[in-house]
Amino acid sequence: MSIEWVNRAIDGLRAWGKEKGVELDVDEVRLLCDYASDYLEVNELGDFRPATFEELLLEIYPRKVIAPPETAPETVAAARTLVEFLVDTGEIATKAAARMRATLDRIGPEMPAALADTSKYGMAKSIFSAIGPESLELGDPAAVQGAMAEARAAPADTIDTDVIDEECDCPGCAPLPPVRLPPTAEVVASCREVPLLDDAHRVVAWLVERNATSTVRRALRVRDAGRITAELGVPRPALAWRLALELGLAELAGTTIVQEQGYRPLAERTFEEVLDLWVGTVEFLGEEGREVTGAPAVDEEIYSIHDLLYRLREPVALDALADYLREVTDGALIEDLPAALEGLRYAGTVLLTPEGLALTPHGLWGLREMYVELGLDAPIAPDLAEGDAEALITGLLNEGLPDELAEQDVARWLAARTPEQAAAELLAAVAGAPAQVRGVAVSIVDRLDAAAEPAVRDRLTDQELRPHAIHWLVARGLDAPPLTEAEALWVSVDMLALAIPAAAADPERFAENMGASGPPPEVIEDMWRVDHPDLVEVLELLGQTLADENAAKAARKAAFKARSRGIR
Repeated sequence: MSIEWVNRAIDGLRAWGKEKGVELDVDEVRLLCDYASDYLEVNELGDFRPATFEELLLEIYPRKVIAPPETAPETVAAARTLVEFLVDTGEIATKAAARMRATLDRIGPEMPAALADTSKYGMAKSIFSAIGPESLELGDPAAVQGAMAEARAAPADTIDTDVIDEECDCPGCAPLPPVRLPPTAEVVASCREVPLLDDAHRVVAWLVERNATSTVRRALRVRDAGRITAELGVPRPALAWRLALELGLAELAGTTIVQEQGYRPLAERTFEEVLDLWVGTVEFLGEEGREVTGAPAVDEEIYSIHDLLYRLREPVALDALADYLREVTDGALIEDLPAALEGLRYAGTVLLTPEGLALTPHGLWGLREMYVELGLDAPIAPDLAEGDAEALITGLLNEGLPDELAEQDVARWLAARTPEQAAAELLAAVAGAPAQVRGVAVSIVDRLDAAAEPAVRDRLTDQELRPHAIHWLVARGLDAPPLTEAEALWVSVDMLALAIPAAAADPERFAENMGASGPPPEVIEDMWRVDHPDLVEVLELLGQTLADENAAKAARKAAFKARSRGIR
């Protein structure tokens, strides 16, 4: 979730460094921002605080980053550069910057010892430290989900129309993603507050009370529209009137306006009535030729805009949305996109956030109902927190579940159990499972504290889970048997197997990561001896991606030896 603001921050940092003539360690600053976003709820540069740096450098780095103690000054220097960038660009105040500098002065001498403290290591760091300091870290709690998410999630600041369909613009040609719907009561409460829907009711009541008539074309008379705006404060009386007719709130006997039988204000309607009216409103907005916003480029593509937001399931930056609209409307220009989108906000389907345009929860609900009525398959994402460990893991591996929902489900699933119960269920569910499945369980167990010890210790007799259990115990300072050389080698293959989906999704990024922290040739040379079902695939992946030719050659030779042993 951090990629959009971090990318913007790094672009700004580069420009600032060039302007100031400052030498930058961009990769280290990016890592600071990524970890701050992932673990400390930093969602923009202005969210950095002195305590953020203390937590990052003394807790998160020692746990997650494989780096020798002598690299601490480089990381602290990068943090200092980030502070100067923050204050220079107005993201933080001068006094806050002074407190950050003082914090870094104190952290500097402490960080090498923190990096060297094995009791602080997370499971993945412990495992790879056991087989060599250059080993690849893949096991933090979000690693498995992150690898899959990168393959399926389109960045919010770039929109590829192929997300909708690779062959045509028909929304029925591409499968709809699973979505999590809000509770019905919340949908109804939100729908009652939709300005357009409420205004449609009020306009009808006003017209009937005054025995008003429509034009012969069923339109609202100009004088009535002016009075409705003046007396009721309705900004779009003509639109509200057209919706009222569409929903059956009013009928015409000639030009005489007649209220629906049993008419009641929106606030007095039943749940079922409100939901029916809302689905009708969403359908009304998407019809061709509907002047909802007053901007032709937007009005002609309202259905596409809603469909895009539904499929991406995250806010779309306005500049990216403008580019998308220009593409699908053959270059039509929207001079003031925020003003044009105000009409959709008034209609209740979208909201403008700092990140861009997003669907409202009831907008999402209404679109799905519309898709179902059109005969489309509009799946609902299951609530993983309500299932057992197997259902949780299967759901996390299922492509299409939004990352934020997955994270919430995991947190609620864990909250419903003691650490010991959670560990026991998760590890039992993946005994004998493939590395991808096992990795999900191990990454969740790595979140648990020492109270899970009995359940983890029980897995010391399981050949595949034993190395993970040993390092879980060691990372928490608990008694544990030593990891044998064979076990360390096996678990190195097991952890690398987790990276296979990420490598397929983004080979260049994987190659970059492997170049920075891949296994050394002497470790790779011995991997052919390991009895692991993913061994050959892992070795072939290393042989294709490692920039170090010696390491790549060692991987290819090891793969040949593994195949000669009959391992496939």
